[in-house]
Amino acid sequence: MKNPGTAQTPVEGLNRRNFLKLLGGGIAVALTYSDLNALSKHTAFAGDDAIAAWIHILENGTVTVYTGKVEVGQNIRTSLSQAVAEELSVPVNNIEMIMGDTLLTPYDRGTYGSLTTPVMAPQLRKAAASLKEVLTDMAAKQWNVAKQTVEAKNGQVIHAASGKTMSFGDLTKGKKILLAVNNQVQLTPAEKWSVAGTPVAKVNAKSFVSGKHKYVSDMTVPGMVYGKILRAPSYGASLIAADIKNAKISPDVHVVKEDNFIGVTAPDPQTAANALARIEARWKTTAQPSRAEIFTYLKTHSQDKEEKAGEAVDKAFQAAPVQVQQHFEVQYIAHVPLEPRAALAVWENEKLTVWTGTQRPFGVQEELAEILSIPKNNIRVMMPDTGSAYGGKHSGEAAVEAARLSRAVGKPVKVMWTREEEFKWAYFRPGGLIEVAAGASNEGLLTSWEFHNYNSGGAGIEVPYEVAHRHIQYHPSDTPLKQGSYRGLAATANVFSIESVMDDLARQLKQDPLQFRLNNLKDERLKQVLQSAASKFGWTRQKEAGHGYGIAGAFVKNAYVGTCAEVIYNKSNGQLQVLRLVVAFECGAIVNPLHLENQVMGCVLQGLGGALFEAVDFKDGRILNPSLSSYRVPRFGDIPELDIVLLNRKDIPSAGAGEAPIVGVAPAIRNAIADVTGVKLYTLPLLPHGMTLKT
Repeated sequence: MKNPGTAQTPVEGLNRRNFLKLLGGGIAVALTYSDLNALSKHTAFAGDDAIAAWIHILENGTVTVYTGKVEVGQNIRTSLSQAVAEELSVPVNNIEMIMGDTLLTPYDRGTYGSLTTPVMAPQLRKAAASLKEVLTDMAAKQWNVAKQTVEAKNGQVIHAASGKTMSFGDLTKGKKILLAVNNQVQLTPAEKWSVAGTPVAKVNAKSFVSGKHKYVSDMTVPGMVYGKILRAPSYGASLIAADIKNAKISPDVHVVKEDNFIGVTAPDPQTAANALARIEARWKTTAQPSRAEIFTYLKTHSQDKEEKAGEAVDKAFQAAPVQVQQHFEVQYIAHVPLEPRAALAVWENEKLTVWTGTQRPFGVQEELAEILSIPKNNIRVMMPDTGSAYGGKHSGEAAVEAARLSRAVGKPVKVMWTREEEFKWAYFRPGGLIEVAAGASNEGLLTSWEFHNYNSGGAGIEVPYEVAHRHIQYHPSDTPLKQGSYRGLAATANVFSIESVMDDLARQLKQDPLQFRLNNLKDERLKQVLQSAASKFGWTRQKEAGHGYGIAGAFVKNAYVGTCAEVIYNKSNGQLQVLRLVVAFECGAIVNPLHLENQVMGCVLQGLGGALFEAVDFKDGRILNPSLSSYRVPRFGDIPELDIVLLNRKDIPSAGAGEAPIVGVAPAIRNAIADVTGVKLYTLPLLPHGMTLKT
């Protein structure tokens, strides 16, 4: 990433007239305007000759790859580099990856939904393979030999028979060529991978451990000032009036008031905060539902009518000799990213450049264009690799705030949210009420399944087990808190409910919970992860006194996860401890086993918090626990022994792995608690009072 102080300001899109001026000579694989429209109706480029680069080989041999995807800790920068290196036959360390820059990269809707590996990686593979095909063809023509006798390897073209070799850089010298992607090009099958599929180290790890990498929070530019924003005291509050005269505590402080938007700028964050505190504002508040009544509220404020399950489902449930009918409550939880929202905005010649940590650079660009009423092509958004997101940075609040202040004061402005602001004003994982009624035969086969999710979401809502009569429905609801994406999102709540009911049915039947699941499954991949987790865990071994075992499985985001948990219960004081977790995960062909293991580990550790104790407390529109001292996330002492089993299916296309492993943690622990205590829990978090079971 270039120094923000010298970064290029926006231009009129990337097109044939300025492509080579910006990127330099050489050979590039690009998309035309019509190709971009095929990818998305909302393109960031304009004009019939607009283009977007995928891969560019400079005359010095440097390979630059462009993608609108961003790096938020999932290490996709490395795995995408591996995909290109595999198809282009160059070393990974020869590749420079430009990510999340709305001026230089192809339009992308955002980095979410575990879509980068299954969607972006194949596109870059095609671009790289197309480029290699052209390079070998160019060499063959230059040497006057048959194309099939020329090989690309390690950044060179080689003609073995004559001993001729030429680097990609030498081959591209003096060239200014734009190529189209060949969608029919042959890609390397997973069983023949030599770079992809291997544990390549994180490509820019040194910059992070050395402190060289600059997060938005670290960035400065000449003349920059810091901004702070006046915020409402609670959700639903509106500004009546504001007296701003006392905020002018020094000549360097500027107060910006545009309708209900009020902010201050100052040479340093503390002065800005002191000035903001002197603004006297009056607010009109409205009644808001509180945490104590939230689940009743979500059901009564459902936005659609509940569809009837149907006579067949009702009859099957009523006739079932074994029944479970239960409702589940799932609290709102926060993302708690390591780096709170931050943005740096610079205006120059009516054009805007913004650096911000976001999963959707092009979405933020569109948001800025709408709010600021300027053309999108006058806005450049850049996203440096940022300090985590977990689905929590789709929106561009800090970018909008910095841009508005910067335009008003005529200086570059950086806005950094505090941890308290991040807790209060970022969006949350939705809370939800889930109602389930399920029946089974005496032989242990599911006969009926009725499932209703209120507000939490529809991801992962489909039951993966075989059942003849089912009715499954998601009911959107009015939410009192701002809510949005989260790692695993609704699948965490839905899988928790599904797998808890499956365990309750198995225990009523006095059947082994693993065998009960296998008896009701036809999906061999789900069977395999359950059996792999159970085998590594030692599912059939004798339990020690006070120990409980739990298991859960799921299919989410085209990936499969099986999770086993062991807990210890001290009956004398009610204390619980998660002793051990085993997670088996399968997402098709593995691109990088080291980083996949890290992804699974990250999911499990984050999942512990939502499973055990994370919950947003709120009343009358106010967040009551907006700090890490009052909102508990997992600590080192909470982390159990963890074994990860990765199943490599080279015969299946790679799926994403950033979300699916999280969903098995809560139900596996819940089922282990039920096993050792006999107490069946139906809420998330399971242990809101710490690691104490209150019965």
